[in-house]
Amino acid sequence: MKKYIFFILIVLALFYSSGQTYEEQSLIPDLQHYLPNEPLKGMLSMFQIPYWGITVSVEERGYHAFIEFLLRKGAHVFIFGALAAAIYYAIRKFTLAFVITVALAFIDEFHQSLTGGRTPTIHDVMLDSFGAMVALFLIFLIKKFKSRKKKSS
Repeated sequence: MKKYIFFILIVLALFYSSGQTYEEQSLIPDLQHYLPNEPLKGMLSMFQIPYWGITVSVEERGYHAFIEFLLRKGAHVFIFGALAAAIYYAIRKFTLAFVITVALAFIDEFHQSLTGGRTPTIHDVMLDSFGAMVALFLIFLIKKFKSRKKKSS
């Protein structure tokens, strides 16, 4: 049962998070408080990120909203990478861990569609899948490295 705890905690956090409205999750007030001088604005202003048919930039959204966008999308990659790792730890099968993670990404986006002020997108599922792929690939490389190290000893 211990091997499922991390998985269960992540799924519960996802369910809670995707059930919140955008306003309940907004990081902008905190970002305005902690980053009032807008550090790295000049560098960040050079980036224009195509996403869901629009271009997201500091110019288009404003500094704090752009930072929030980066944090939110980075969170997709990180949390679904952690979820894939937790699933792999529980079942020890790379392909199945990936498939389960992607299925949960679709379920998460569907859950968001039931929440006011949230917009579910296939782009977020792709980010989630990318996070899962990166995490599982890193686990694969670590396992490969450890097995080579054991063979050479």
